[in-house]
Amino acid sequence: MKIKALKQDKHELRLELGGESHSFCNALQYFLLHDDAIEFAGYNIQHPLIGNPVVYLRTKRRRPENALLDVTHSLEKTLNEVKKTFQKALEEEERATHNNED
Repeated sequence: MKIKALKQDKHELRLELGGESHSFCNALQYFLLHDDAIEFAGYNIQHPLIGNPVVYLRTKRRRPENALLDVTHSLEKTLNEVKKTFQKALEEEERATHNNED
């Protein structure tokens, strides 16, 4: 992902996320909107085939880049938990399938 800062000040941050799509941006927006430090968050993709998403966030009291870092750590932690749960379910399914073949 290539990140380009379009605007950055005390409480606002606007970033262009090269190579990303609605999938990542929806997840990021969800986590941003559920953080108490964030006053507003959203993103826009001008055209899905040729445009890069632009993410915008405004904070209440914190520097937006610090809030974004905290949110991305939470998103990463959640995705790792989903990955572990999915891997465990696959392993259990594989064991069950193997036991049924015996």
